Amino acid sequence: MLDPKKLAAEFLGTAILVFIAVGVATENFGFKLFGASTAAGVVTTALAFGLVLMALAYAIGPISGAHVNPAVTLGFVAAGRMKASEGVGYVVAQVAGAIGGAALLWGVFSGIPGYNRKLQGLGTDGYGANSLVHLNQSGAFVVEMVLTFIFVSVILFATHKAAIQGAAGLAIGMALVVVHLIGIPLTGTSVNPARSLGPALIVGGSALSQVWLFLVAPLVGALIAAVVHLSISGRSDVVVLDPPATEPAAERATA
Repeated sequence: MLDPKKLAAEFLGTAILVFIAVGVATENFGFKLFGASTAAGVVTTALAFGLVLMALAYAIGPISGAHVNPAVTLGFVAAGRMKASEGVGYVVAQVAGAIGGAALLWGVFSGIPGYNRKLQGLGTDGYGANSLVHLNQSGAFVVEMVLTFIFVSVILFATHKAAIQGAAGLAIGMALVVVHLIGIPLTGTSVNPARSLGPALIVGGSALSQVWLFLVAPLVGALIAAVVHLSISGRSDVVVLDPPATEPAAERATA
């Protein structure tokens, strides 16, 4: 039976991630608050995503593992750390949370004179004309697949029982910062299907027509990460999602 507390944590965590981090992305690239330096917008947006995830890892990690990302959940299912039935529940909660967070963010921005979701957007991902460097579709797919592979690999190894205990949240947050630093100019950086779908549903147009790539590519990257992780660490050495209640809470954060 699915634990409603875990699902509630995943819903809330994903909503917070979208509201804060996508909000910063919109302020930077929609309202052009980065000033004369695009690099400043890239750095602040990358830090927003990484720091929020780091906080969530330590805050709700002891409850649900703080996946807040369908790609991460798929990685855990494929690596044998989570039952598929529970994974489905997590994904539903994450998508609902992302939509809720995006809707709330849209409501806030709608109070700004001159804001238009078609012009300032809502931190959506994209390729071609929607990419800062006009990366094409095939390039965007490869980028999202590779970056998600890197991100989910870090999560799987950082939460392995042989990893430094208590440091997983820091490693995972910094990994998200790093993949955003390279990915924002290319695709806006998804590595999280829920994060991409929520804003795209509200913005519509080309953001919605392109969102399929940001749903599929991260999931492919997550599956590859799980296979590589198992080939290196071995299934018998993984840490299950629900460790004994006596285990310190810091060791249960799977982000």
